[in-house]
Amino acid sequence: MDRVPLHKRQITLQGYRRADGLYDIEGHLRDTKSYDRSSHGVNVKAGDPVHEMILRITIGTDFVIRDAHAESVVIPYSGYCDAVTPKYESLKGMKLGAGFMREIRERFGKTQGCTHLTELIGAVATAAFQTMSEEINSSGDKQPFQLDGCHALRTDGEMVRQFHPKWYRNGHAE
Repeated sequence: MDRVPLHKRQITLQGYRRADGLYDIEGHLRDTKSYDRSSHGVNVKAGDPVHEMILRITIGTDFVIRDAHAESVVIPYSGYCDAVTPKYESLKGMKLGAGFMREIRERFGKTQGCTHLTELIGAVATAAFQTMSEEINSSGDKQPFQLDGCHALRTDGEMVRQFHPKWYRNGHAE
């Protein structure tokens, strides 16, 4: 089957431990087209970004967002797309965990935010847990956060029985 590439979205996520004990989690989204594009008076050459956004949050081991920074590097509608960027500072004080994405949809959904920056929030939140996984699981006192978070790591499953026997639930997850 012949295929012609048209659109490419690259999302890069990077987590950092800071000298002050906090963590920076940064997401970078970049959209390109394989063809010259003209839309609503905006002309973009093939391969040049149509969208390029950055979202960075700073968190502690409690997963509370201490700082948030959004940046619209390349946008199609200058003065419009970037007008909502400062609203993402309101992530400060939110806690990554149960209900977080529901609150994100309420706060930034539809015309209340930038579709692309809002999409990055979920990816950045997931990257935060991956960045901090060794530290938050190292005590052994609390169930590792990833257990019961996916099919392979069900607390009633073989992987947990073998590698996390303390948290194995003998045939039934609670």
